[in-house]
Amino acid sequence: MLKKVSLLLIVALLAVTALAACKPAAVATEAPVATEAPVATEAPAATEAPLVITDTELNVLCTPQEEWCQGMKQEFEALYGITVNYVRMSSGEALARIEAEKDAPTFDLWWGGPIDSFVSAKAKGLLETYESPNFVNLRDPELMKDVDNQWVGVYVGSLGFATNTDWLAAHPDAKAPTSWDDLLKPEFTGQVMVAHPSSSGTSYTALATIIQIRGEEAGWEYIKQYAGQMASFTKSGAAPAKFVCQGEAAVAIVFSHDTVNEIENNQCPLELSFPAEGTGYEIGGMAILKGAKNIQAAQLWYDWAISPEGQSLGPIYHAYQAPTINGVELSHPELLDVNLIDYDFIWAGENKTAFVDKFTNEIANAENLKQ
Repeated sequence: MLKKVSLLLIVALLAVTALAACKPAAVATEAPVATEAPVATEAPAATEAPLVITDTELNVLCTPQEEWCQGMKQEFEALYGITVNYVRMSSGEALARIEAEKDAPTFDLWWGGPIDSFVSAKAKGLLETYESPNFVNLRDPELMKDVDNQWVGVYVGSLGFATNTDWLAAHPDAKAPTSWDDLLKPEFTGQVMVAHPSSSGTSYTALATIIQIRGEEAGWEYIKQYAGQMASFTKSGAAPAKFVCQGEAAVAIVFSHDTVNEIENNQCPLELSFPAEGTGYEIGGMAILKGAKNIQAAQLWYDWAISPEGQSLGPIYHAYQAPTINGVELSHPELLDVNLIDYDFIWAGENKTAFVDKFTNEIANAENLKQ
């Protein structure tokens, strides 16, 4: 279970680093007394020669935003000379595609998307085991990688609400929601947007968060009411923020880094808020897929994606998720300094198929999703 305190340690570590940089120079001390020269030891045994990569291409199933997928492709190709072919899909679509192709996989590696889907993929036997030498870089290996080394976390992001400030100005009695119950207020009827959990890991994170906060019986009762407030469901998890930016609804339920992207780079009139009683979050995952044809190239990407060089690229491509490794600064540490629940992503992954089926069959089908 990923604990709130572990995520906040990321923020605390940055503060410690900043303070260390500001410390005054230490007072000089006496030179140490000379010691005897160390006794010579035998030279270390020769190590194996570095692996020669013979793969010339890599096929990636990419779940984050298109700009980041494209940026990572270009950076990897420039660094290693390996051609990257990628398809961008939301995590629910990606999991369905991988499962459908399990006997003849198209992709070598899956990068990005909430870890719940990777837990589900592992249970279905769709992932390869790989022990990366860069696991030592992880801020918390126990929390941010699979115990059997079948997936690893590559970023962290919190779930929030994005409200159109022009809509708020036109409705002076309304306020941006600061609780899950606020979404059920009459003024938000037909004014809320979220993706459908069958296609989107963002939406599934919201669904699993509500059930964890309220319990299954009360959680599903709330979800029925919540679904009734929707203007429409979208296919992509980040899309509701774009539509709310355009005035098609008042409130989007999205990951907070997607809201920041819309505000900072698209000048969207959005206000970011969080539910006071607690919100969920994602660990974005990565895994090599069972039956990968370009296994060496996949391992190379895997190692690179949990290196400081790989994880420092996000903000360049307007991706403001928090890194999972040491040595990389957070672009927006305030996005984790909120009331995060102890989101149980193993439980969420194990229940994903059943919960999505229940939502789709009993509450809202996945037809005519807005794109």
